[in-house]
Amino acid sequence: MPSFHNGAVEIAYLDEGEGDPIVLVHGFASSKNVNWIYPTWVSDLRKDGRRVIALDNRGHGDSEKLYDAAEYEIAIMASDVIALLDHLAIERADIMGYSLGSRMTAILAREQPQRLRSAILGGIGIGLIEGGGPGENVAIALEAPSLEDVTDPVGRTFRAFAEQTRSDRRALAACLRGSRRLMTSEEAAAISVPVLIAVGTKDEIAGSAAALGKIIPGAEVLDIPNRDHMRAVGDKVYKTGVTDFLSRRQ
Repeated sequence: MPSFHNGAVEIAYLDEGEGDPIVLVHGFASSKNVNWIYPTWVSDLRKDGRRVIALDNRGHGDSEKLYDAAEYEIAIMASDVIALLDHLAIERADIMGYSLGSRMTAILAREQPQRLRSAILGGIGIGLIEGGGPGENVAIALEAPSLEDVTDPVGRTFRAFAEQTRSDRRALAACLRGSRRLMTSEEAAAISVPVLIAVGTKDEIAGSAAALGKIIPGAEVLDIPNRDHMRAVGDKVYKTGVTDFLSRRQ
């Protein structure tokens, strides 16, 4: 698996296919494999004529594990994406995030719009502004001696997912504590690149897609019917909507 360094931090990534580049940024406690390869996003986008690039966020997957929460400030995490574009000598790309990856993508859309052809915010709605994602209960669950010691239902869900993906739970707890900064309404309203917001209609983590769509100028909203936060990732409606959105960026 290829890798590069952003400062001292080693980041793993994949780079497949030819055509217009799209960078995929996974969610908290996930990885490029779990978020993008297994649900066939990478192969589907390649078939659509795209060059597909996906990284493992710091603390996740095959990338370096860090245990200081300050290393996971959301803008620092987002800088890994720009460092990857620089490493590959890509001037501009479409960027699609999911959940935490969408928070990172929104930061880039606001602060470095010249590097984004478009931003696709999957699995995040008004929670970008009004919700901090998983709370301290999840961090505590990740650090508990075992799953059996976790009584909080949300904490149990994330702990079980982290065990399923064989993640470094201590690194994830640090990431959770460091990446909670929200975007303000004013910052979101200043996003000028084309934006697609895609959220499952049963997603209780992301918050309302329509509410965020009213704040980001010109944003398109894609409702993914009857899908929650986890099950929306590989949904056909999501994929079709993204393909259509990208086709109009030519």
